[in-house]
Amino acid sequence: MGFFDRLKSGLTKTRDNFVSGIDSLFSGFSEIDDDFYEELEEILIMADIGVNTTDRIIEDLKEKVKEQKIKEVSVCRELLMDTIKQQMQVDETAYEFEHKTSVVLMIGVNGVGKTTSVGKLAGQLKAQGKKVILAAADTFRAAAIEQLTEWSNRAGVEIIAGQEGGDPASVVFDAVNAAKARKADVLICDTAGRLHNKKNLMEELRKINRIIEREFPEAYRETLIVLDGTTGQNALVQAKQFAEVADISGIVLTKLDGTARGGIAIAIQSEMNIPVKYIGIGEQIDDLQKFDADKFVDALFETQDEEE
Repeated sequence: MGFFDRLKSGLTKTRDNFVSGIDSLFSGFSEIDDDFYEELEEILIMADIGVNTTDRIIEDLKEKVKEQKIKEVSVCRELLMDTIKQQMQVDETAYEFEHKTSVVLMIGVNGVGKTTSVGKLAGQLKAQGKKVILAAADTFRAAAIEQLTEWSNRAGVEIIAGQEGGDPASVVFDAVNAAKARKADVLICDTAGRLHNKKNLMEELRKINRIIEREFPEAYRETLIVLDGTTGQNALVQAKQFAEVADISGIVLTKLDGTARGGIAIAIQSEMNIPVKYIGIGEQIDDLQKFDADKFVDALFETQDEEE
């Protein structure tokens, strides 16, 4: 199965939750009036797209309907898809770090699939012929170093690790120096994910950033926040909290398979004005893929009949 088909099957629950409402809306209304918009608003909010994003989508839709003097409800469905795609487009420059000597910081709370995403990203970059080094800077979670070591073996890349309970910043220091000495293309740092103790987290991230700036000022910087798609609006709350302590440049949305809350991908991008750069839909190394707004929305709107 190709990624699009896996994405389509992964989004089944979200689609059932979302598109069935959309379909009954489009078949139940013969004209585009206030009631139509009101019901659409409710469907979008229920699909975890969030209030602000929903408002934006509906305003945009109303404008297009008015401009193009659209009367048929069916035409509105295409317009809705286009509007959502526009909210989610990822800029060409989003993957700059792949073509430069760069340091990628992976941040996010524990349990969202952060370490796994580090491993998968490393595997993909290695497959592109890049020299990748991993830094096991999550020294707080007992199994994190072990887990990352396993992923480094699987991806065939080098790992720099310290002791469990050690200082994450010193691991990053060693990793930065190893990356420079070995002329690595990309250094990916796995960091600890503790939000309940934000003060420590802030200090730690600041310290890590200072070290990278001081020791490796020429490196291109990328900070990706890993969020669990199954947590819906909670993922948005996490993203906002981390944005207070880090300069986030992109979002990795994991566990989109098997959740009914895939609509959160639309909300996060629109609310945070930070692009979703990767999505994860499974356990395999190639189940983390670059985000494609068109494919995502097409997979979301694919109705059941077309699949059969």
